[in-house]
Amino acid sequence: MIKSLLLVGVGGQGTILTSKILSEGLVQLGYDLKMSEIHGMAQRGGSVTTQIRYGEKVYSPCIGAGEADLLVAFEKVEAVRYLASLKKGGALIVNDHEIYSLPVLTGAAAYPENLGPRLAELVPGLKLLNANQIAAGLGNAKAQNVVILGLIVKTLGLEKHDWPGVIRQFVPEKLHGLNLAAFDKGLSA
Repeated sequence: MIKSLLLVGVGGQGTILTSKILSEGLVQLGYDLKMSEIHGMAQRGGSVTTQIRYGEKVYSPCIGAGEADLLVAFEKVEAVRYLASLKKGGALIVNDHEIYSLPVLTGAAAYPENLGPRLAELVPGLKLLNANQIAAGLGNAKAQNVVILGLIVKTLGLEKHDWPGVIRQFVPEKLHGLNLAAFDKGLSA
């Protein structure tokens, strides 16, 4: 059986790093895997998407409308933007965090209100967490992506792998402690 994961966020949130760590762990677990990433204007705060498909044999990383088993949104508006990609009965993880676009910052538009409750109405079992706040409590909000990684691993039922070892491969040694603590917080979220 093939699983399809769609990770979406805003440039600078660590969406791509999370996807790379997750992909490496899945390959180590013996899965065939295809990954595709789109960063567009990511370094300027634009949308970032990563499609990951894994299973016994995977031929394409592309995920169509209504095909994602798991949608992970690092920012709430991105969850709304990509919600149509989630399959009926699929899982949704959303970082309860707001990043304001230029139109919102200049007052030309308003950030949508009550997105968390509205998403919960649409997707039963929504997993909403403030990964930024959790990571900031550990000393660095930038570790939000690894908090989210922990919740992804838990949601997929893949906790028994050596994820700390995989994380160590991708983050600088001086940040190992922070990121391993962030991953544990995500696992227990």
